[in-house]
Amino acid sequence: MNMELPRGVQDILPEDIPYWQLVENTARKLFESYNYEEIRTPIFEYTELFRKGTGETTDIVMKEMYTFTDKKGRSLTLRPEGTPGVIRAFLTNKIYNQKPVWKVYYIGPMFRYERPQAGRYRQFHQLGIEVLGRKDPYIDFEVIKLAVDLLKNLKLENLEVEINSLGCIKCRPNYREALISYFRKYEDQLSPIDKERLERNPLRLLDSKDEKLIALKDQAPQPIDYLCDECKIHFEKVQKYLSLDNIKYKLNPKLVRGLDYYTRTVFEITTTTLGSQNAVVGGGRYDNLVETYGGPSIPGLGFALGIERLIILLKQQNHISLPYIPLIFITLSEDYVETGIKLANILRTKYRVDIGSPQENLRTQLKWADKLGSFIVIFLTEEIEKNKLKIKNFKTGEEKYTDLNFNTILEDIETML
Repeated sequence: MNMELPRGVQDILPEDIPYWQLVENTARKLFESYNYEEIRTPIFEYTELFRKGTGETTDIVMKEMYTFTDKKGRSLTLRPEGTPGVIRAFLTNKIYNQKPVWKVYYIGPMFRYERPQAGRYRQFHQLGIEVLGRKDPYIDFEVIKLAVDLLKNLKLENLEVEINSLGCIKCRPNYREALISYFRKYEDQLSPIDKERLERNPLRLLDSKDEKLIALKDQAPQPIDYLCDECKIHFEKVQKYLSLDNIKYKLNPKLVRGLDYYTRTVFEITTTTLGSQNAVVGGGRYDNLVETYGGPSIPGLGFALGIERLIILLKQQNHISLPYIPLIFITLSEDYVETGIKLANILRTKYRVDIGSPQENLRTQLKWADKLGSFIVIFLTEEIEKNKLKIKNFKTGEEKYTDLNFNTILEDIETML
């Protein structure tokens, strides 16, 4: 039996769970303060959902999806991203008849068959937000601000906000023709995949990873130069709101994101500490996606970030103290287990608590406490008969005999941590 993990997946062990809980809890608290509600969509859906929404010409659909046929011959795909499932839920449940604006967030695993590297796995986890029903530039600002605030709340540094506008269905055709005209001159330098993109979706060429295209992309036409008046005004207001809120940003005319459905505002937040895979958060507006699925004309936008990559940054920058130190009760006699149970029940409202086995000797229990990472140990001994407890901090050597009173015990523990 092969007990090795398949390539591109990982065990998330207990010592890392506090980082995950920190990210998830911080995100939930922040998103809900902006009136976003949590949604949970299926891990697999019909393949057509992703082909139609994510885009036939994207790397995700062309090369990275985990697709399989079920017992009735239906094509299903493990979700590679969160947005299509949210849109499908919006339409399936006819949310558009219930709420004029729908603001949701999600947290969960996604699946892409790509080359594993630092912070990038074939099963990975995303958290993201989606807003459906608002087309005004304020909501573009709010989505970017939420991403910035989340990273600030996690005390992350060395981050940069990059923004661009891809235009709308009115001005995009002019830009598309300009791109085709430009890249046609260099068609002999394009790979077979990029030649196909030139015909079907030339914007994808700006997102190509082919090194031969780097110089060509630098000289290519920029979408911001082809915006219609309405798109220009929209983008100017987004920038105005960012400046009013003192959010520093830079214009990146080459930013197109890797998905076909984006329109108007797109953005990324990047870092200098993750090497070539430097994007931490990415998102933008997708005003035509609901219609693509056969729904009404409803604008939308959102962002997503990879939790694994975020946790790498948290560990690197090491600004956060995680509450993972358990309190350990050491007891050498059954006579004092009852007291330990009563005290542990109270202390668990604030701390992690574990109780040693009275069948084990003192040395064994202390070794166990050390392996658990605990340095605060409470001894359940004959001192209980005198209404006293001994508490010791094995890191500093400090020890106290405290009264057998919850408030006193709690106060002494806090002074010793």
